[in-house]
Amino acid sequence: MENHEVKGGWDGMVGEIIRKEVDLAIAPLTITAEREKVVEFSKPFMSTAINILIKKPSKHKPGAFSFLSPLSREVWISIGFAYVAVVIVMYVVSRFSAHASAAAHVRPVHNSYGGGGGIGIGSGGGGLGHELQQTIPPPPMFVHNPFTLANSMWFAVAAITQQACDIAPRTTPGRIVGAVWWFFTVILISSYVSNFTAYLIVQKMSTPISTPEDLAAQTEIEYGVLRHGSTWDFFKRSHSSLYSKMWQFMNSRTHVFVDTYDEGIQRVRNSNGKFALLIESPKNDFVNMRKPCDTMKVGRNIDVKGYGIAMPLGSPLRNRINAAIVQLTDSGDLTRLENKWWIDECGYEAKESFRNAELTLNNIAGIFYILVLGLIVAIAVALFQFCYRTHSDQANSKFQLPDAVKTVGKYKNNRHDPENGGRETPVDMCRVIGT
Repeated sequence: MENHEVKGGWDGMVGEIIRKEVDLAIAPLTITAEREKVVEFSKPFMSTAINILIKKPSKHKPGAFSFLSPLSREVWISIGFAYVAVVIVMYVVSRFSAHASAAAHVRPVHNSYGGGGGIGIGSGGGGLGHELQQTIPPPPMFVHNPFTLANSMWFAVAAITQQACDIAPRTTPGRIVGAVWWFFTVILISSYVSNFTAYLIVQKMSTPISTPEDLAAQTEIEYGVLRHGSTWDFFKRSHSSLYSKMWQFMNSRTHVFVDTYDEGIQRVRNSNGKFALLIESPKNDFVNMRKPCDTMKVGRNIDVKGYGIAMPLGSPLRNRINAAIVQLTDSGDLTRLENKWWIDECGYEAKESFRNAELTLNNIAGIFYILVLGLIVAIAVALFQFCYRTHSDQANSKFQLPDAVKTVGKYKNNRHDPENGGRETPVDMCRVIGT
């Protein structure tokens, strides 16, 4: 970093080279235009850029009703209203169509009495017959409407759960309602399944920030850089409105600057997600691959540059060093060395994340609660109907409840009626429960 208070105007390794205290500086030294004015640089031996280092967010245990997460609360409420609307419309149009069908079948019938085959009325039996024409309506015709309110609800539930139903609309309005409801449920279920699958597969920790724009747009999470480093220089000299805004934020809070990378990394780990460090990508990757595996890199690369070996201006070693770097690059030795030292010690984290993406009981415990509740309600309703009907029979025919229970037990042993050829009579049980 430029420092006019020391000899040569630079401190650090660049100052040592300027003062001819050393011949070479082999380090993660970023090649910048300002440095190239005072020292020589070799060809880059590694590329670098500025990234954001943050602490990994803590994982949240899924709730019992997390299976509802693929759709928003507004969507679930809208589905409920749509279900009620379909039930009501199906019930209404089915009743109207049934009445219209009954009216269409009730037509006047004209019967004539008289003529050749009629009945003559007159004196002497030979007078002129009186033709009696009478309009006699036929008996009222009963048209069965299976879509009661309960059956309409059952039809809508069967459609939305993709199950077969024992009733189907036969009238044109009813079929229109059924067709649009089926179309609605097909699209809805397809959307839910795809979103739920993505929710399980991509069930990873959400980060509060993911780009430099996110950092600049908020003030809750502080961010800083290495003091007097190349990243400091980049933000200080940048003419970009975004990076200038970030520099103003950091410069107004000088405590966000760190003297060493280790200090900044430790601050990230201890900040509980309230501090981010703008750091060079090789160091970022190296830290994230090391235990305790609690940090991560986010955002795109900023200010892509390279690391080079620094030497005094006009150094005779430059050509030889450049030739050696090219040879190491062509032979793959630089890549091999990078893979040797940038070892991923957090590989198990990826496997653990994949296992966590599996569907667990915590994700769908809610549907088991709903199932148990439904079974309990069904049993309660069955007992209520049994007691109510038995009580009605008891009031009408003095049929006692204990006798009904005994008769139900006897029914299991007397299921064959000799008068019906030894076959079970379907009405026996109905008689027992009073229907």
